[in-house]
This record gives sequence, structure tokens and C-alpha cells, in this order.
Amino acid sequence: MVSSRLIVVFVLPIIFTIVTGSVVMYDILQKPDRELNMWPMSSENSSHGSSHDSTLTIIGLSSQYLISEPIEVQVQVSNSSFSCGDLYLTIHHTGKSDAVSQGGFFNQCFENESNLLPVDDTFSKIIDVPGSYKLTAEMVSKDLQNISTTGIFTVK
Repeated sequence: MVSSRLIVVFVLPIIFTIVTGSVVMYDILQKPDRELNMWPMSSENSSHGSSHDSTLTIIGLSSQYLISEPIEVQVQVSNSSFSCGDLYLTIHHTGKSDAVSQGGFFNQCFENESNLLPVDDTFSKIIDVPGSYKLTAEMVSKDLQNISTTGIFTVK
């Protein structure tokens, strides 16, 4: 038979933790403008907290590249609320969701004079398969709001 000491030491703390966590989560979700977003990075299927406009611009993207030519781009941010955050650059085939190449640049903060990203780093990738590709640039601020833009290019 299970001793009462075992119940007090192991089972009651688990029950207490579940009940307390549920009460706190319920209270937080009752406040206005709160929601439970389990996947804040996947903004393609969600319109909340996402912006797809001209405040983010891809600089240096050509319309065509050769197989041996590197794709080197920078991103310009013209939205003052995104002065710090994480920058994600993803290349995938046009019409497909599989990523061909990715780059993540974390804690990117810039001054007002130079709003080009990545700061003190470069995004340079070589695509060795001919085809049409889409480059997606996404900037995620520290409060998990994001802006994104895309550009299309071909590799011959």
C-alpha cells in the first residue's frame, strides 16, 4: 500500500502545480488583447502581429544569378519600432515551402543613421540548382511582432 508520506512528497506537489498553472493561465487569458500563440514564429498562416509591407526592403537582390554566383543581400528597415530584433533570411523554390538555404541573425540592433541589416555580418549563399527562387526576409522584434518581405530571382 502506498504510504501517506509518498503521496505528500510526490503526488500533491504535481497536483498543486497543475492547478496553480491552470488558474494563472486562465487569469492571463481573460485580460483584453491576450491570446495564446503557441507558434509565434510561423506568421505565414497568422495575420495577428504580422505585417507584410514596405517597411522592410531587400537590398542587392538581382533578378538573375549564375550557378557559381553568390546571392549577397542586405535588408533595410524603415520602421522605427523595429530597431532591434532577429533577422531571418530564407531561400526556397518558388511555389514550394521547402527551404533551400536559411540565415538567422540574432539581436540585430542598429542606429538611426544605418538601418541596414545584418550588422557586422553578411548573408551570402550559392544556389547550385537552376530554377526560380523566392527570398523571404523577416524581422522579429523583441516583443514578437514581425515584418516581412519577399523577392523572387532565378538561377541559371
